[in-house]
Formats: sequence, C-alpha cells, structure tokens
Amino acid sequence: MKPRGFTLLEVLVALAIVAIALGAGMRAAGVLTDNAGRLGAVIAAQWCADNQLTALRLARSFPGVGDAGFSCDELGHRYAGTLVTRPTPNPSFRRVDAVMRDDQGHTLVTLSTVLSNQ
Repeated sequence: MKPRGFTLLEVLVALAIVAIALGAGMRAAGVLTDNAGRLGAVIAAQWCADNQLTALRLARSFPGVGDAGFSCDELGHRYAGTLVTRPTPNPSFRRVDAVMRDDQGHTLVTLSTVLSNQ
C-alpha cells in the first residue's frame, strides 16, 4: 500500500506561494492607503487655490504681472501657494495661475483663470 499525504517539500512550496501572495496583497493595501491620503491633500489644495482665484475675481482689481506667495489652512493643514500672473496677447487681460505645493515642494494642483481690467 502506497502512503498518502504531502511531502515536506510540497508543504514548504505551498507556504512560500501563500507568503508571496500575502506580501503582494499587503503592498497593494499600502498603496491604496497612500493614494487616499494624497487625494485628500489634492482636494484641500484645490479648495485653497480656488478660494484665492475667487477672491481676486471678487476684488475686481487688475493684478500686476509677477508672482505672489500665499498660504491657507484647510482641513487642519497649512498649504503654501503661489499666484503667478502673466500678461496675455490682449493687454486688457491677465492670466493668473494658482500653484499649490506640498511640504516637499511637489506641485499638488495648478488652477488657472483669466482676469480683465473691466
């Protein structure tokens, strides 16, 4: 009669396959968690940029060409940004970009608008 069951080598191979699969699953879960945190930061930075551009529109003043720094607090975090104002081919308009960066200086979001002098 032939003995039945798995050899030690077969069991070790099966355990190695399970360990690799679990490691890949944990890595995927970590990446999803990091992406969720980044998405929250991008949304909050977009709110800050949108608020700055809306404030410029409501002020109804024609901005000068140049860069201006600003910061805002959103969702318990402080965001730094830069308003980049550039001329357009039509001198009655200016292009304004609100560039938001994270703590390491990486751009999170850039929003643009065009303002007129009227």
